[in-house]
Amino acid sequence: MESTEGGTILNAMLLEAANTSFSASNITILIIIILVLLLLTAITAGAETAYFSLTAKDINYLKTKEEAGARQVIRLLDQPKLLLATILVANNFINIAIVITTNLLVSSLMPQDISPIISFLVQVVIVTFLLVLFGEVLPKVYATQNNMRMALFSAPVLKLMSKAFMPVSKMLVSSTSYIEGKLGAKSINNLSNEDFEHAIELTVGHSATREEVNIFKGILKFSNITVRQIMRTRMDVSGIPYDMSFADMQQYCIEVGYSRLPVYKESLDKINGMIHTKDLLPYTEQNDLDWHVLVRPAYFVHEGKLIEDLLHEFQQKRIHFAIVVDEFGGTSGIVTLEDIMEEIIGDIRDEFDEDDLNYKKIDSGNFIFDGKTLINDVCRIIGEQPDIFDSVRGESDSLGGLILEISGKFPAINETISFENYDFTVLEIEKMRIKRIKLTINAVATEND
Repeated sequence: MESTEGGTILNAMLLEAANTSFSASNITILIIIILVLLLLTAITAGAETAYFSLTAKDINYLKTKEEAGARQVIRLLDQPKLLLATILVANNFINIAIVITTNLLVSSLMPQDISPIISFLVQVVIVTFLLVLFGEVLPKVYATQNNMRMALFSAPVLKLMSKAFMPVSKMLVSSTSYIEGKLGAKSINNLSNEDFEHAIELTVGHSATREEVNIFKGILKFSNITVRQIMRTRMDVSGIPYDMSFADMQQYCIEVGYSRLPVYKESLDKINGMIHTKDLLPYTEQNDLDWHVLVRPAYFVHEGKLIEDLLHEFQQKRIHFAIVVDEFGGTSGIVTLEDIMEEIIGDIRDEFDEDDLNYKKIDSGNFIFDGKTLINDVCRIIGEQPDIFDSVRGESDSLGGLILEISGKFPAINETISFENYDFTVLEIEKMRIKRIKLTINAVATEND
């Protein structure tokens, strides 16, 4: 009898110990799940702030990077509505999971005889505190101050979420588009540059000179122009070999007539620095000077950099000259402060510039250009929008490159290539390079004609 009672007591003790162990393991699992969910809601909340606070400069910078994270960010930003829908759907799912899991945890920890009202209030306070602190305040404050870093960090997580919630996100985007179409909602941000330029013509065109109107238009387009669009290409760069003698170097500086020249070893891809011709003035009477001590450090910029940012850097560093490099580190060309300012105020010519350096105007519809003339300069000279050739220019920046893109082959001398109402006639070719081109602007036919 006593042994039977002892066995019953022992079994009860073992059962109670098992239940206690099982409850403790459940609590541990719930805590881990809550921590993971809080991390995910922090990432989604921070990503929402980070992605939609990236400026055009930030996006342009990311496009120049080759890292996988940067490419993921750009792909996500290509569909902003789908990205926003994914973030909102994922954030709501995660928050609901946090509410349910936290309630389970709190219920298991609280005494059984506690009032239901007190239990409810405690659960509400805890859940609200967790969601507000970790799901709103901390991640969004951090993302506001480190939007680029947060965007790159959250890119892989958002990529997985976009795949997981793709059906729901697409349904929301489609519904939103349908409602916008029915309500006729229009965004005030849909104004194009042409609309703004037309507004400039209407508002200041009657009271300002043509030069002043062009300056207004130059300011409008200034923030979207990259260094590559205005730089002097590598083939037109005059550089000084590092092993050149001082006498030969002086003579070369006189011949080219530039105030600043890059110094290179072996090739222009290995720029050693730059020389200011004004630094040579105290030593003009010497022939055996070691001129390498006069070489100054060169300033390098990427060809995808916006000229608005470069102008700011020129002002801060008090420099006027930069070496432009491509994504592989090779020299693409050079850019100067004068090149940047010309995008706003037009061509700046001094007593050393030749009048027919880049083009010759025959009449209002015929021009002769050098093949190396930049497309932006051609558009400015003929009075057209800088994006008129964007659909056919490809990766080319010069007029010669534009002709190669349009024709799809290397043209012959006197061959004419046409695009819309423009005829390009190749006048001169030198060493497989289009040197001179005649541009003819044909009148646009109207319905009455």
